[in-house]
Amino acid sequence: MNDALRGTFETTVLATVAALGDGASGLDIRRVVAERTGRTHAVGAIYTVLQRLEAKGFVVARVDEPRAMRGGRARRLFTVTGTGARALDDFRRRADVAWGVSSPALA
Repeated sequence: MNDALRGTFETTVLATVAALGDGASGLDIRRVVAERTGRTHAVGAIYTVLQRLEAKGFVVARVDEPRAMRGGRARRLFTVTGTGARALDDFRRRADVAWGVSSPALA
């Protein structure tokens, strides 16, 4: 199931990108994940998950305009795709069923 969410961290990153809306930067994602989970993750760990999510078609990345305050470097901005939103919905439905929140017929 290469196209499914693999675990809690991957799901948390995808949900964070969705919550931040269009054009979330890796550092913004890292900050919000830390706020939500109480754990700080390496920037490389965040970008590794984002690359995996992009390969699955759950997020798309675009390059922002270079900024002087970043030494002329551009940022990669991430947005959840329709496929990614459906994967989050599927994950939520399955979790609800596992916790007995909803009927298995909805899964």
